[in-house]
Amino acid sequence: MLFYSYPYIFAFLPLTALVYFALNRSRLTVAAQAWLVLASLFFYGHWNPRYLPLILGSLLFNYGVAAALRAGWGRNALVLGIAANLGLLGYFKYADFVLDNVNRVAGTALPALDLVLPLAISFFTFQQIAYLVDTHAGRVAHKGFMNYALFVTFFPQLISGPIVHHAEMMPQFAALRNRVFHHPNAARGAFIFCLGLAKKVILADTFARWAIQGFDQAPVLNVAEAWLTSLCYSLQLYFDFSGYMDMALGAALLFNIRLPINFDSPYKARSIREFWRRWHITLSRFLRDYVYVPLGGNRRGEARVTANLLATFLLGGLWHGAGWTFIAWGALHGAAAAIQRAWGRTGLKLPGPAAWAVTFLFVNAAWVFFRANTWGDALKVLAGMAGLGAPLAGAEPLARIGADGGTVALVLAGLLVVLFAPNSHALARRFAPTPWRAVALGLATGAMAIYVVIDTHRVTQFIYFGF
Repeated sequence: MLFYSYPYIFAFLPLTALVYFALNRSRLTVAAQAWLVLASLFFYGHWNPRYLPLILGSLLFNYGVAAALRAGWGRNALVLGIAANLGLLGYFKYADFVLDNVNRVAGTALPALDLVLPLAISFFTFQQIAYLVDTHAGRVAHKGFMNYALFVTFFPQLISGPIVHHAEMMPQFAALRNRVFHHPNAARGAFIFCLGLAKKVILADTFARWAIQGFDQAPVLNVAEAWLTSLCYSLQLYFDFSGYMDMALGAALLFNIRLPINFDSPYKARSIREFWRRWHITLSRFLRDYVYVPLGGNRRGEARVTANLLATFLLGGLWHGAGWTFIAWGALHGAAAAIQRAWGRTGLKLPGPAAWAVTFLFVNAAWVFFRANTWGDALKVLAGMAGLGAPLAGAEPLARIGADGGTVALVLAGLLVVLFAPNSHALARRFAPTPWRAVALGLATGAMAIYVVIDTHRVTQFIYFGF
């Protein structure tokens, strides 16, 4: 069930909220939590019911490990829990990748398992690993299984994040004031949700058309086509992920839950470090707290710091997908972070516009590996961007990707929006829920839902659903 589908917008979301607040109004708090858990599992199972036992088994296992940690079993239980979680993730996400590479290197013919990646496994795995570590450190207040199940499965953030800590979400469910329906929160949530819906179905999927043509269909690209292809994908990914986050935060706010901000105008960044403080913020936080710092962080000398950075970003790349292109993307960002650190020690600083340009051009080029299905596709786009592809000639220089001058204007407009327009969080802070805005929101939501239904063949799945 997708956030932009009309069953979700007009049936699932309002019905779930209605029953939840009705149960809370009757002081059936545990029943209200159970209802949200069941609704979230229905939301998850709507994609493929066969993986419901997987997430339920993961829930029960990790709850048991947490109980063992609270009982004083210590570090061995923590190691077992982390290893089991990573093993499950590794089996489904990386088994075929490993088998393929073993066959290539050893010349064997081991059969592929052809596993279908369970939806959200990367997200609920990392979230539960964080829970186990926090439990071991004494940072989690135990509130029972239903509380834990809701923490893991709460549907607005289940599929693609944000990756939350128990302490930043579950006390909100426990607060008495949050068990009552609040019209201002609902209106603000609907406003944020509408912004995300527009980003996804109008902007992201428009730019996707030319990105698909350039990466997947055109056999060769000239310099103009290659740059337009890469920029279209950068904008598609920006509006796709930003749109999902807006819809997740907006839906959660309907239940009076404020999820952590996970996306904060990353293309305004003037350094790689700043980019990762703005892009997928909760994943960056997880990798910092549970990978980089345990490896040694900024301690033990510059060589060790560089190794820690590279290891952390390589893991981040591999987390996004089982492929050498994802590993290359992670390695590029790790190398860039190390270079930036070395540059900082010189005391030299680039002017603001130059720092932004270097950062954005690097991020845009690195996205090529993130998007490409094969090395050949990546090299095709990068060669075109470097002027080593097809010659730039003819009356229609953008014909191979089905683009024209209007496409160029849209890309420029998209860049101006992401660089200079206030982001969703700034707009939400200014939002005042007045009656006329409520009517406008209802009309806007209905119009976009109709747009999705009419043009459903063109709407693509959220990119981060594949991770």
